[in-house]
Amino acid sequence: MPVLESLINTNSQSFQENREVMEQHIRTFRDIEKLIEDKAWAKKEKYAKRGQLLPRERLELLIDPDRPFVELSSLAGYKMYGDKDGSTAGGSSLAGIGYVSGVRCVIMVDNYAIKGGTITPIGLQKRLRLQQIALENKLPMVALSQSGGADLNHAVETFSPGGRAFYNQARMSAVGIPQITVVHGSATAGGAYQPGLSDYTVMVRRQATMYLAGPPLLKAATGEVATDEELGGAEMHCQTAGTGEYLAEDDRDAIRIVREILAVLPWHNSEQELSFDEPLYPPSELPGVIPVDSKIPYDVREILARIADGSRFLEFKGEYDQQTVCGHIHIEGQPCGIIGNNGPITPEGATKAAQFIQTLDQSGIPLLFLHNTTGFMVGTEVERNGIIKHGSKMIQAVANARVPRISIVIGGSYGAGNYAMCGRGFDPRFLFAWPNSTTAVMGAAQAGKVLRIVAEAKAERMGQKIPAEMIDAMEQKTVAQMTEGSSALACTARMLDDGLIDPKDTRRILSYLLDICRIAESRRLNSSTFGVNRF
Repeated sequence: MPVLESLINTNSQSFQENREVMEQHIRTFRDIEKLIEDKAWAKKEKYAKRGQLLPRERLELLIDPDRPFVELSSLAGYKMYGDKDGSTAGGSSLAGIGYVSGVRCVIMVDNYAIKGGTITPIGLQKRLRLQQIALENKLPMVALSQSGGADLNHAVETFSPGGRAFYNQARMSAVGIPQITVVHGSATAGGAYQPGLSDYTVMVRRQATMYLAGPPLLKAATGEVATDEELGGAEMHCQTAGTGEYLAEDDRDAIRIVREILAVLPWHNSEQELSFDEPLYPPSELPGVIPVDSKIPYDVREILARIADGSRFLEFKGEYDQQTVCGHIHIEGQPCGIIGNNGPITPEGATKAAQFIQTLDQSGIPLLFLHNTTGFMVGTEVERNGIIKHGSKMIQAVANARVPRISIVIGGSYGAGNYAMCGRGFDPRFLFAWPNSTTAVMGAAQAGKVLRIVAEAKAERMGQKIPAEMIDAMEQKTVAQMTEGSSALACTARMLDDGLIDPKDTRRILSYLLDICRIAESRRLNSSTFGVNRF
């Protein structure tokens, strides 16, 4: 396979400037993550007096310490739903994919230390996304549950969509995906069905409670008086009602039980010892590869040279179109096809990509999209060359490909180009973004000019004249709104990706994701009609 030769001078001033700006983007989102964590750790003494571990402590106790863990959507809800400074972002949970007793799992830990773990609409969206990942990749799901339930300030937005979470649980059990839940605290009303629909439920003595109506509502509705323990304590559920399968003495004991359950399930990963060469150019150089000015082009092959085994790349139709780059690479011994952008998608680029996707689908090779495009090319010439027709072919191929598809937004992802490159709306198996990235219908400056032209044309038709300062202000406001709303932080807050990643980690994370997909494709599930029911 041909070896890529990097043309970048890593000692140049531009490379150092690029690296410093990218590192600042990285520090920005890492600082927000630390802010969230610091807010939780400030409550450690309070919860320690109750005999409870903090959410992050529970997570670290659960996962195998010497194995990879990829956190998901750590900034979901950033500056949304009352989050004024970013300290309550995260969608009320800590989540990711990691190993528990050697079994790779989707893990969700309610972050009860932040606003009691109450669930906003974005928190619900995060939970649904985790279930989708577990289903698509045939991964067991572990939930460490302690939440105040739905945020009542947004209950109208979460009630109806929230039913989907229970539907997903029922379907996951039926297809044969194990679900294990620890009830660390209160699980009330709809929240009680989450452990109820799990296949294995662990409850912590004198700490966990589970009921459809708590003591105050019970008294108001029926006049009956009962304590928490009488109504829905852990001992009652494990000894009388049979809702819980395992009774734990404390948080640590509950997590020990989860690890023992997973250790006896026949769910160990079919891991392979693959031999591979490291890239000739280290991934640590990636922050300096992307120009600070997004208008300055760069070659996506420079990215490939730093993530591909041995920097080897077998290009597909390299002479046919230079704007859309297609070809084969290996990442830590695992094959994948890549589609990257060196500019807008032309009619030729769209047909090349569509053909390449079909070859991968035929061979069962996963597909990696590296987004950096302004979208489809526009203009009279490309319209006459059938850009809509050929672009539709590419979109058809992306939508219908049966192989796992992974997207990384490394630069801009604009307009229908986002769709053609397997954006969120096309259900990629995983989608991550670099912290410099932008996702939008069009560029901010372009959007401002479009609205200006439309407003001026409308005023002219009506025989009116808009004051120059007014139309300038409108254009500037549009640019500011589009710039803020399309940034990496704004997009990850709305869960348009599965999280922001440091470019230096791209190769390592892609290897992990490709391995998840490989095992999922080969794993056979023991499905049933209804799933596991309690009796």
